[in-house]
Amino acid sequence: MSRLPLNTLPAFRAVAELGSLRAAAEAMHLTHSAISQQIRSLESRLGFPVFERRGRRVELNAAGVALLRATQAALARLEEGTHAAAAAACGVAQRLRISVLPSFAQHWLLPRMGRWHVLHPDIALEVEFSQQVADLHRHGFHAALRQGLGPWPGLMSEQLFDTLTPLVVVGCAIDARRLLGAPASDLLREPLLGDPKVWNAWFAEAGVQADVKPVAQFNDMGLMLQAAEYGVGLTLARELLAADAIRAGRLIKLSPISVEYEYGHSYHLVYPPALADWAPLIALRDWLRDEIQSSLAQLRDGEAGSGANARPA
Repeated sequence: MSRLPLNTLPAFRAVAELGSLRAAAEAMHLTHSAISQQIRSLESRLGFPVFERRGRRVELNAAGVALLRATQAALARLEEGTHAAAAAACGVAQRLRISVLPSFAQHWLLPRMGRWHVLHPDIALEVEFSQQVADLHRHGFHAALRQGLGPWPGLMSEQLFDTLTPLVVVGCAIDARRLLGAPASDLLREPLLGDPKVWNAWFAEAGVQADVKPVAQFNDMGLMLQAAEYGVGLTLARELLAADAIRAGRLIKLSPISVEYEYGHSYHLVYPPALADWAPLIALRDWLRDEIQSSLAQLRDGEAGSGANARPA
């Protein structure tokens, strides 16, 4: 067998993971014919096929499965080496690139990155904020924090925490303090932010029939929390994301009433299988879990210390 054409391996991986020549071409910004040519070249040099053609779909045969397993690991090592070289050029031992949702980054991750640097000064954390689902392979990310049900093809995922947890009412600590302990019906006279269906569910939980018409809606929880801090209105929020602002006195939790509303999904750390045992990724995974557990413990301690507010009538 002649030498393996390494330049064809990224195309082979893309086709294998996506199951389509056309999808692989779009993902790699190549033409369909260019991808087809690379796969033909690979199979010609190998001397045997690695795909079974089924109409427009392609599936790996046994040889292809074996090659993909080796290819994923080899390409991951090459990418790791490239990132290590880039990190060395920047004066650090290693660099870890992650894609993160803006709301999670703004209200939870950024305030804690100083602690990451203290614990891991040799690992530069490079963060890109995006609501789009980044293609880790194509954009050179080692991992991403994603919200959803999964699974994500070609990636491993680990749930960090579940957003299907109760939503609580928060507002600007200065403007909204007057509402602390007020009947739930009083909140209907206040400007409200967010999804009317979620608010209606909260008021139903409080025993109040409502037809909420919010003054503003947002496609990002971080922006909505920021608007609440500025006194634009009250909002319903995941307490974990609002916790730092509550402790800092920028936001105040107005009621012990919460609502379990399936608004959004769990947060997951996703990454290529070949990087599962990579030391920087293990460090990130452990650090995220430790910080999340610490945040949840602080929330529980804060609830115990302040005591429960009276349930609004």
